[in-house]
Amino acid sequence: MNFLSHYYFDKHTTDCYFTLGTVLPDLLKNADKTIVLHPEKLAHANPNVNSIIQGWNKHLLVDKYFHSAEFFLTHSHNLKKLLAPVIVESPVKPFFLGHIAIELILDNLLITTNEISVSDFYDHLDSCDEAVIREFLRFAGMETPDVFFKFYAEFKRSRYLNTYINIEQITYALKRICMRVWRNPFTPQQEVEMTDLLLNYRLGLIASFMSIYNEIAEKFKSTEE
Repeated sequence: MNFLSHYYFDKHTTDCYFTLGTVLPDLLKNADKTIVLHPEKLAHANPNVNSIIQGWNKHLLVDKYFHSAEFFLTHSHNLKKLLAPVIVESPVKPFFLGHIAIELILDNLLITTNEISVSDFYDHLDSCDEAVIREFLRFAGMETPDVFFKFYAEFKRSRYLNTYINIEQITYALKRICMRVWRNPFTPQQEVEMTDLLLNYRLGLIASFMSIYNEIAEKFKSTEE
């Protein structure tokens, strides 16, 4: 799942460090794909650092439940088949595009149906003390945290996730993700056709997309009982 989908499950929390933890694995991956941390079983004397670790573990579980759910398997496969003829001669693999596309569409639907507030999400991140984040990263074994903080400052400043309200920006986000691996992943015409396809697919999901969030929430509820 993408940033806002992870945020959805704990949108009512008042602990900004837990919120940060729920999206931090993806933030680190975006900052530098070579960063690999495994703080899952660590415990720290600072409760705020521990909140980040707890949020991190929640992120891993949400992704585990999501990627094994029939909803994800079905829709990522459907999008792969639909996108394949659109991106002929592109270096991007259709299965990769289908995977990322369904996650970005879900974030768009959360915003456009008012299930979450993007401003509230960023307010949580802004409330976190950088010293606590640095201590978490150091504790988790990251030797060069400035690589992350350079990205993180721009991520907060740009408020980029607000653009997900526009379906055209979903195509742009897909292109940006693909450009980490391929320099020129799509032609302008392919981008136009992808936008039309994603818009139509999104329309077909509006009535039922919350089922995956309800399913995952039930899994967490059953483990707590």
